[in-house]
Amino acid sequence: MHPHDILMAFGLTLLAGLSTGIGSVLAFFTKHTNRKFLSIALGFSAGVMIFVSFAELFPDAKKTLAAVLGEARGIWAATAAFFCGFLIIALIDRLVPTVENPHEIHTVEEISGQPDAGCRPGLLRVGIMTAIALAIHNLPEGIATFTSAMVDPALGISIAIAIAIHNIPEGIAVSVPVYYATCSRKKAFAYSFLSGFAEPLGAVLGFVFLLRFPGETVFGVMSAAVAGIMVFISLDELLPSAQKYGEPHLAIYGLIGGMMVMATSLIMLM
Repeated sequence: MHPHDILMAFGLTLLAGLSTGIGSVLAFFTKHTNRKFLSIALGFSAGVMIFVSFAELFPDAKKTLAAVLGEARGIWAATAAFFCGFLIIALIDRLVPTVENPHEIHTVEEISGQPDAGCRPGLLRVGIMTAIALAIHNLPEGIATFTSAMVDPALGISIAIAIAIHNIPEGIAVSVPVYYATCSRKKAFAYSFLSGFAEPLGAVLGFVFLLRFPGETVFGVMSAAVAGIMVFISLDELLPSAQKYGEPHLAIYGLIGGMMVMATSLIMLM
């Protein structure tokens, strides 16, 4: 592992995680949720993640593991790691209560209610628990971004952008209830911004794991698991959220756009 690649991977993961702050800023300066924008953006993120998973990460993982373990065992190992990625993120999602799950749909209008009603301290718990839930969700996303960047820096940039886009509505889900509970934009932004630090923490965990267990086998297994994590996030969180925010067709247009952009990028980098 080259130090320059490690620093770049950490930097991309940090930027992706802290994009929750963008959602916080949008919540403060917009009176209404731009449903069409979020629908297309989330669909775009899903398209990037799905295409990268099946066109780049999983094939590379199979190739790497086949070279180390043999053709048959390598394919089986990559497939098992892929579905283990599904299992990891599914268990995390299962352990977080739905009412406090940051991937559940919320809008500025729904959460804010009547802004003239003054501070409502009861909403603070909602904001704090949402921030904690978001941090838990973002750990595997941080591992995914870091690992992707280690496989290929250009690939890592694409994944970081996709993760950053999908963190925007999560930032809204954290900051708005905190703001209406405390009447403080600084506190709302701080909670939203800090919740994004879970992603670089995930990068640290990924780095420690790779440092402790170096080798092509571990790298291949992690790549396949990351592919599974990203496909699950896309199918279970991004696409359903995109469709609920706006017209279902917009989510699909965003999905196709994300795949086209990612495919073009990979071809140009060949």
